[in-house]
Amino acid sequence: MFITFEGIDFSGKSTQISLLTDRLRLQGEEVLVVREPGGTIISEKIRELLLDRSHVAMDAVTEFLLFSAARSQLLREIIAPVLTSGTTVIADRFHDSSTAYQGFGRGLDIEAVNSVHRLATHGIEPDLTFFIDISVDESYRRRALQGREIDRMEALDASFFQAVRTGYQAIATEAPSRFITINGMQPIEDIAKAIWDAVSSRRPSRKESS
Repeated sequence: MFITFEGIDFSGKSTQISLLTDRLRLQGEEVLVVREPGGTIISEKIRELLLDRSHVAMDAVTEFLLFSAARSQLLREIIAPVLTSGTTVIADRFHDSSTAYQGFGRGLDIEAVNSVHRLATHGIEPDLTFFIDISVDESYRRRALQGREIDRMEALDASFFQAVRTGYQAIATEAPSRFITINGMQPIEDIAKAIWDAVSSRRPSRKESS
């Protein structure tokens, strides 16, 4: 099973990925967690380029193609082989991030973006995608609470992140069978339960614990 998590920055994806991973492992499943961009030697080098705040002159198309290149390498080198072995893969971001961030956020042509997706994903689609939805104001509030240095993408302005959020909402409308929107303003345990219920419903042959 291939599960992906999406959302604007500071939506709580990492927390929910950790909780789901632990619960699946308690069920006896092999689970691999990956992140985008990154996960391989090549993809991590691309990550450094993309997130370095000194690269202010990076073109939107360059940015998109770098994300796509990192994704392709991660799929070919890690995700595809692991999926064939029966391991569950959980990804912190996948191609929906590029649709939302570079398509809607940067204003790139969505048809062109989807064309590159078809090449870079090698025909692999997530079985289930969770969009943890929070407001842009909440994202900024959580960022301030963390008090860490932010990267090049996180440093973008509120209008950009509002466009990204709108993009995710559009994807949710277009792919309702795969894309599940969860209110990220709820308590952590309520979000985790909604995620677990959705995952469990896609694994009917397994006996679930309550």
